[in-house]
Amino acid sequence: MRVITQQTLGGPEVLTVVDAPEPQPLPTEVLVRVKAIGLNPIEALLRAGEFPPLLGRPPFVLGWDISGVVEEGSLTYRFKLGDEVFGMPLFPRAASAYAEFVAAPALHLVRKPESLSHVEASALPVVGLTAWQGLVDLGGVSEGDRVLIHGGGGGVGHVAIQIAKALGAHVITTASGSKRKFVEGFGADEVVDYTEADFTETVRDVDVVFDTIGGDTVERSLEVLRPGGHLVTAVAEGDAELVASYEAAGRRFSGIAVDPDPVALRGLVDLVEQGKLRVHVRETFPFERVADAHGLLDAGHLQGKVVLTV
Repeated sequence: MRVITQQTLGGPEVLTVVDAPEPQPLPTEVLVRVKAIGLNPIEALLRAGEFPPLLGRPPFVLGWDISGVVEEGSLTYRFKLGDEVFGMPLFPRAASAYAEFVAAPALHLVRKPESLSHVEASALPVVGLTAWQGLVDLGGVSEGDRVLIHGGGGGVGHVAIQIAKALGAHVITTASGSKRKFVEGFGADEVVDYTEADFTETVRDVDVVFDTIGGDTVERSLEVLRPGGHLVTAVAEGDAELVASYEAAGRRFSGIAVDPDPVALRGLVDLVEQGKLRVHVRETFPFERVADAHGLLDAGHLQGKVVLTV
């Protein structure tokens, strides 16, 4: 099979397509013939050595988001041969998903709904699970809550808007003016153009802040939370002093590191099938053009996701 690997850290040009043996699924695993691979910003950071080395030193194979077809493995009640499945196996351990075949725990996959193409399904797991775990599991968002989502135009952000709306929340999001129509199209009730206004001056009495930006946005978000409100951040580890400042102000602070979660994946599928959730794919690239795809990741400020087709 073909895989995309790298021998050294660096720019997109270090990614190369090579031949490698097919992985052999272990008990409780299945072998998936990959049809599409969702790319995520963390992979560009790992490629360049700008993130803690989850995968160790090169050579390694990046990637977690996959959609494809079950080829073989320990076929329990979960799947049968030929089932179309998608998921985010093994994160944060290596799933080696930039490949034509991936061996994955069956528990980390769910059946792909017919309403999603393989491209769309591959774009959903990391961003969808991050948003679900942040808003549902940690944030406990419910009907009537006021939710502020930082970075609503991004991969996680535009999915988070839809999940919060499906939960019955009033959704406010920060985004650049050029993304206003984009985020409103996913259900945002209010949009704060961060290039023109300071959200701390225009937003008040928020029940849950969901942060995908990091930096001083986390500290400043304390000002907009109601007493007892909750900040959940997907990108910033809170230092003890920051957490203490939230607690002293009578607010809660949580950081999230996404986990494989079949229950949440099925929750996302339910929303898709109800017509309440869709994932925006900014651009697709063939497998061989992975360097071009990573160039888009490096440029930042993406609307939605980038996907490789296999």
